[in-house]
Amino acid sequence: MNKEWIKVVVAAFFEIFWVIGLKHANGFWTWIGTAIAIFTSFYLMIMAGRKLPVGTVYAVFVGLGTAGTVFSEILIFGEPFKVEKVLFIVVLLAGVVGLKLVTADEIKEGDES
Repeated sequence: MNKEWIKVVVAAFFEIFWVIGLKHANGFWTWIGTAIAIFTSFYLMIMAGRKLPVGTVYAVFVGLGTAGTVFSEILIFGEPFKVEKVLFIVVLLAGVVGLKLVTADEIKEGDES
């Protein structure tokens, strides 16, 4: 995995934090942390999208962020575990992995499209 895909994975990690922050923030510092997570998440995604296919970057970003958010809500915040929900998350992740596998990893230097 090259550094651009690592940026996408880290961006998705921060996406999990800001989505949780939007639901659970209740004070000044938690809102500041949520804002920092939003900025970091989108900054890394945009930087990766400059050199990788934007559609694939966004699909991987959203898929990993969604799965991470659902699992963290179940594990940390006591959201009820539903087999159907987990099954659909697995299908989503399978689609994201499949999309990544069929997308060429051509990094375009200086491509300003």
